[in-house]
Amino acid sequence: MIRRSVLLVAIVLLAVPVHAQNGSALVAKGRGLFQEQGCYGCHTVGATGTPIAPDLSRIGAKRDEASLTRWLRNPSEQRPSAHMPRIQLSESEAQALAAYLGSLR
Repeated sequence: MIRRSVLLVAIVLLAVPVHAQNGSALVAKGRGLFQEQGCYGCHTVGATGTPIAPDLSRIGAKRDEASLTRWLRNPSEQRPSAHMPRIQLSESEAQALAAYLGSLR
């Protein structure tokens, strides 16, 4: 019984860094997509970008990744008056971009 508990704790402790690395890789991929898709042409993050659309520097403190993913898939479905165009992203790209935006706090 103790051996099983120790094994379970070891598995959990080993899984946490792997999850954090995967999360970091997803955020890095999303940061790259932000640049590749030209999001900075309308949005600012910190001192970078163009202040035409909302500043996204702290969007992660306001919205969770699930709502950001929904927004990225189809902005006008989330808010019909939105001026943001629909960006052609795969599901994994939308999740990566949402992970990056979610990390901005």
